[in-house]
Parts: sequence; structure tokens; C-alpha cells
Amino acid sequence: MGRIHIELFATLDLVGQAPGSPEEDPTGFPFGGWQAPLWEEVAGEQVGAAYEGTDALLLGRRTYDIFAAYWPHQEGGQDDDIATLFNRVPKYVASRGEPDLSWAGSRQLGPDLPAAVREVRERHEHIKVVGSLDLVQTLLRERLFDQLDLWVHPILLGTGKKIFDGGVVPGNVTLVEPPAATPKGVVYLRYGRAEGTPATGDLSDPDRED
Repeated sequence: MGRIHIELFATLDLVGQAPGSPEEDPTGFPFGGWQAPLWEEVAGEQVGAAYEGTDALLLGRRTYDIFAAYWPHQEGGQDDDIATLFNRVPKYVASRGEPDLSWAGSRQLGPDLPAAVREVRERHEHIKVVGSLDLVQTLLRERLFDQLDLWVHPILLGTGKKIFDGGVVPGNVTLVEPPAATPKGVVYLRYGRAEGTPATGDLSDPDRED
């Protein structure tokens, strides 16, 4: 069975809406492109490394449309490695509509999304979910993920769609590796899904584990 990695860019107050540009979601959100001023070479190298080994993309409709309009034209440019990867691997689109699937290797998932994602998991080894906040809510709710990579940026927006926006069920995660930070203060957190539900306790209990 393959592994599903969710890759999310978020602000300190966990807004994940339209990080790349204002055109990503021009529906009244005033901070589209909030990630750009904090982007730097170190972050680019970390993002590139995070995609190594990816053999399939799992995307929501809006993210797919943005990617399909952009990445087929980027091979040979400064993002050639990621463009080549994205253009080569299969792309699976979660949509109730009729997306344009002309981007090579694209196919639409069936109406039973959890079942369709499980089939993708059986077919591939390293599946990457990028952005796609609506899809992420379903994956969190169904616990259909193995790793959550979270890029936390040092800004507060106070408005916008949150990355954990109603899809979370109680569960545990474990830190995969120590956090990494860029010079501009972007913190990279990598968590693996763990079994069980969160335990509770009493900090005033003298017998608690330190």
C-alpha cells in the first residue's frame, strides 16, 4: 500500500488560502499571494526535496486547474525539476464537475471519493497532495493520509480559509524529523499519522510522566 503525503503552506494562524498568487482564488480574499514575499532559495530547495520520489499527484479541482495551466509550460525554466516531475506522473482530480483533463496523465476520481483514494493508494507508492483544502478536509476526516508536511509562515492574516476547517477528527500524529526553519522564519514541520486518539491527563498529578 502506498503512502499519501499532504503538503500544505499556511500562515501562523493556519490560513492556507491562495498562497501563490492573487489569481489562485479571486473571490474576495484580499491576501492572495501572501507566500511570495517570504519565499527564498532555502525554502525552494526544501520544497524540491519534499517532492523526491513522488509517483502520483492527488489534487482538488481548483488546484488542478491552476497546475494544469502552469506546469506544462515550465520545463526548461528555473523550476524544471518540479515541472518535469509534475508533467510525468499521473494526476488524480477530485471534482464533482467536468474538469478539462487534457494535461497528460490526468484522470478524474469517481463519486465515492474515499473509495477512489484508497484505489489510488493501492496503485502508487508515494502520492502527494498539494494545497487542495477542500480535498484535504475529506482526507483528514477519513484518516486517509500518512504524512502531513506543514510549512508555517510568520504572518497573521485573520481571515481566509483555514487548513483545518472542519475535516479533522481526533487523532494522533508523531514528529517525523526535527523542525527546520528558513532565514525568513518559515518553519517546516513533518508529522506522520499515528494510531489511537489523544490521551488526557492532569498536569497537577504528581505521578505524571515528565
